[in-house]
Amino acid sequence: MCYDGKVRIQAAIGEWGDPLSSFCQDFVGERRRAAEVGAPKTDMAEKKQNTAAVVWEIAEPIAKALGLVLWDVRFLKEGTEWYLRIIIDKEDSAVSIEDCVAMSQALDEPLDEADPIDRSYSLQVQSPGIERELTRDFHFERYLGADVMVRFIRAVDGRREYKGVLEDYADGVVTVQCDDGAVRMFDKKEASWVKLDDFGGF
Repeated sequence: MCYDGKVRIQAAIGEWGDPLSSFCQDFVGERRRAAEVGAPKTDMAEKKQNTAAVVWEIAEPIAKALGLVLWDVRFLKEGTEWYLRIIIDKEDSAVSIEDCVAMSQALDEPLDEADPIDRSYSLQVQSPGIERELTRDFHFERYLGADVMVRFIRAVDGRREYKGVLEDYADGVVTVQCDDGAVRMFDKKEASWVKLDDFGGF
């Protein structure tokens, strides 16, 4: 893999002087590689899932060694660009830009050695930010009893968006006590996203 050495730190500061989104703690390094000619084609969703799983195995022990929690790994395309997003958290304090820089630098050599991605992409290391998205089993288990927002892929009882309390989670099934008084159980795959409700709704 060829690493072109271009690195930028994005710092977006809110009106109170504190980072207010996942993009405010973002260390980005561009990595470029020509796609392999004649490589077998695979289902894109499966490929992204497999890439994230491989990178998770690489990144998790590195995060632990740095005193961080690996929150999520996402490999996705936005427009014409591919992004590998490593989302880190901390148990006892907020994630700093220095944490993002340290994680990105620690990942550099292991990613080069493993070479898990056959295309040009940007590596981004960031915090979960406000209204963090819940995607993995341990996310839901950690935030049982928390206020959440849900956006469904298709309308449920005439609405796509609900807020409420995360009551239960088991085997991929989410239970939310919704703001209309109903208790709704759904497979997390039925939702576009589930996020913490930090500001009282949509």
